Amino acid sequence: MTDLRNNAPRRYFVDAGGRRVLIGLTLEETFEFERLDSKPVADLSEGQVLRDGKVPWPAAGEQRWQELYAKHDGAWKAWLVQNRVELRS
Repeated sequence: MTDLRNNAPRRYFVDAGGRRVLIGLTLEETFEFERLDSKPVADLSEGQVLRDGKVPWPAAGEQRWQELYAKHDGAWKAWLVQNRVELRS
């Protein structure tokens, strides 16, 4: 979803301490999510390659990333709905 200038809605807010936090996550969870999101997909020295040539993420890191993303995405969708209701009022 974008606005008239093709800008996507921001998924972060600034907390009371002035820190950027993903909607629906704590500061610590935001840090963990960003750390997991920026990790290399896998250690290429291990030689893990799928049939299509892609390298899989380590299972534990991917699972945690998906948990945090699901928590954030649900809160972000609720935030969008709430803002739509407020804009219509």
